[in-house]
Amino acid sequence: MDTNSDSIILERIQTVLPVLKEKQARIYLSAEAQSLGWGGKSKIAKLSGASRLTIAKGEKESIKDYSTSTNGIRKPGGVCKKLVSQTPGLLQAIERIVCAHTMGDPMKPLLWVSKSLREITKELTIQGYRVSHETVRHCLVDLGYSLQSNKKTDEGGDVQDRDAQFEYINATGIFFMKSDCPVISVDCKKKELIGNLKNNGGEWREKKHPVQVKVYDFIDRQLGKAIPYGIYDIAKNDGFVNVGISSDTAEFAVNSIRTWWKEMGKEIYSHAPKLFITADSGGSNSSRGRLWKRELQLPANEINKEIYASHPPGTSKWKKIEHRMFSFISKNWRAKPLTSIEVVVNLIANTTTGKGLKINAKMDKRQYQKAIKITDQEMESLNIKKNEFKSDWNYIISP
Repeated sequence: MDTNSDSIILERIQTVLPVLKEKQARIYLSAEAQSLGWGGKSKIAKLSGASRLTIAKGEKESIKDYSTSTNGIRKPGGVCKKLVSQTPGLLQAIERIVCAHTMGDPMKPLLWVSKSLREITKELTIQGYRVSHETVRHCLVDLGYSLQSNKKTDEGGDVQDRDAQFEYINATGIFFMKSDCPVISVDCKKKELIGNLKNNGGEWREKKHPVQVKVYDFIDRQLGKAIPYGIYDIAKNDGFVNVGISSDTAEFAVNSIRTWWKEMGKEIYSHAPKLFITADSGGSNSSRGRLWKRELQLPANEINKEIYASHPPGTSKWKKIEHRMFSFISKNWRAKPLTSIEVVVNLIANTTTGKGLKINAKMDKRQYQKAIKITDQEMESLNIKKNEFKSDWNYIISP
């Protein structure tokens, strides 16, 4: 052994490990590794003879068991309540530390930490809080954070001021919602071929009786394809999907927003003086699209409200609408062949979640022309005010 501490750890492992079951052993080894900090997995793997994968699995199992257990001392969601009640401001302090290092959507639909438990604990200690790293872990789980591995979402390029744009959108969205003004996330879902075609996923059916579908997924010229353009109301957790049959153009995108207003928004937000739209920087709602901006002028005039628009760069994988609405639509129609536009509309409209998501869906039979050119003169006639910060991404269209 390199040090006396290694001998102590080895003696502890040799004493405890033989009396534990397989899963308990994995969780115990992961706890030993976590107590050592950086390089802990490698050291415990060497001392115990277990693989790093086994120790990593134990770490995941300990988090899962904690978050789902109903037989422990504390009830789910009741972690650290006594400590938190005795230590005012602890959860807020942890949130502030982690938030400064939180990655993802500017509206923060997903939360995960990029700092280790011990680093967070050290910062809390500096601020005067006396807690252990295990307490911090419990509090983070209670706050809705989790450890996440890397995922390929970088769409290329290092965009200057990207983080600042996230913060701008987040602050603007919070301000609008506090003022009871609508904040909507918009995007076009992946186009779906219509027909008796395979749809990924599985659902419960009688054994050896799968749904029979076509072998080849070629477009049926008569049935065509469905183009679902979604609008998600962040504050109300409500959605609207306009299912087109023509083309995903800026005219189609804005008409979807206008239809949402008529079908849902008008009743809720008739008193609101303005509307905030977050859309990605490409596609039919591109920040560079002239047609998109010209079309937005129409609803601004019709509803007599200012339309604020912001485009976070390179974030199509992390939009609020993707994780709060589109993902659940995909789950609802998994393994179901989309045999007609009516089937698509009904499956979307009947998508719900345990958190109360409701979606209205409507078919749009209108044909939209592609490649419409907007002249400089038409652009000059629009009532657009560019924001001082990143005017290409943030602007206001007034009536």
